[in-house]
Amino acid sequence: MTSPRVTQGSIPFRIPNVDSETKTWYQIHGPPPSSTTTPPLVVLHGGPGVPHNYLLPLTDLARIHSIPIIFYDQIGCGKSTHLPSRKHDAGFWTVELFLSELDNLLTHLNIQENYNIIGQSWGGMLGACHAIRQPSGLKKLIIANSPADMGGWLEAANRLRSQLPDDVQEVLNRCEREGKEGSEEYEKATMVFYDRHVCRVKPMPPDLEESFRQLKEDNTVYTT
Repeated sequence: MTSPRVTQGSIPFRIPNVDSETKTWYQIHGPPPSSTTTPPLVVLHGGPGVPHNYLLPLTDLARIHSIPIIFYDQIGCGKSTHLPSRKHDAGFWTVELFLSELDNLLTHLNIQENYNIIGQSWGGMLGACHAIRQPSGLKKLIIANSPADMGGWLEAANRLRSQLPDDVQEVLNRCEREGKEGSEEYEKATMVFYDRHVCRVKPMPPDLEESFRQLKEDNTVYTT
């Protein structure tokens, strides 16, 4: 079976109060959406701020079922425009910003009247926020690994964190208190949690490693 066709590009995305040009990068696997009546599947990655790469296994849907799969990196990460000057600016990184970007993507690709969405983790939350507006073109929404209640999720995550070795907890707490989340020791301590509760496959799949590598280079969105 041949590999699906891959096309990619960047879409201008105008953000209020940002003077510089900002763009959203996207990549389509499979037939162009305009050439088929099958609704394309738009993939919303997690984080926020964790690039799309770890979700690339979904391209099997294009290869096996000829479903157009549309990946994109949300603004601030991956191959889209980065805005490190907005780090810790919670008033900037809003749900509405990412909803506007999604709408812009759908309109630019001319699929706003016929599309499906799969959202993973934060992406599922974004997808749900998009869906409750009842857009006419959304045919199906798949929510994967996403919390329905952030309070409950935080409680559960903190409980799991409390079960980490004492020295790991000490590093996490100290680095967060001192604003050193970008340090190597914080990264190593975080990976202990990830190895237990995010991905137990060893070695880690290359696509996931690539997402984490890019996150390490710029964690502006993720840490805000």
